[in-house]
Amino acid sequence: MINVEKRDKIDIVTFSVDRINALITDEIREEINKLFGNGASKVILNLKGVAYIDSSGFGCLLSVLKSARNNYCTLKLANPEPAVMQVLQTLHLHTIFEIFDDLDACIRSMR
Repeated sequence: MINVEKRDKIDIVTFSVDRINALITDEIREEINKLFGNGASKVILNLKGVAYIDSSGFGCLLSVLKSARNNYCTLKLANPEPAVMQVLQTLHLHTIFEIFDDLDACIRSMR
C-alpha cells in the first residue's frame, strides 16, 4: 500500500495505489502514524501517481496531519497530480497543508 524511503532523516512515503479511498484509508492511516512514534519526525507524502482521492481519503490526510502536529512532527505533501491538486484547492486544503510541486523542493524545505 505504502512504501517508505528514508532520505536525510526524512521519511518519504510513496503510494503503490493510484486511488486513495474508503477501502484503504484505515491501513494508510495506521502505517503513516507509525512514523510519528518517536516525535519530531519529518514526513513527506509523495502523491505522484495518485490520480484520485475521495472524501474519506482527504479525511485520512487530515487525520494524519493532526497526528503529526500532536507528536511535534512535520508533514508535507509533494507532487500532487493536477486533478488531486484541483480538489485540494477546491476544499481549501492547500491552506492547511504545505504542498510542493517538486519532491526535491519539499525535501529542501525540511532541512
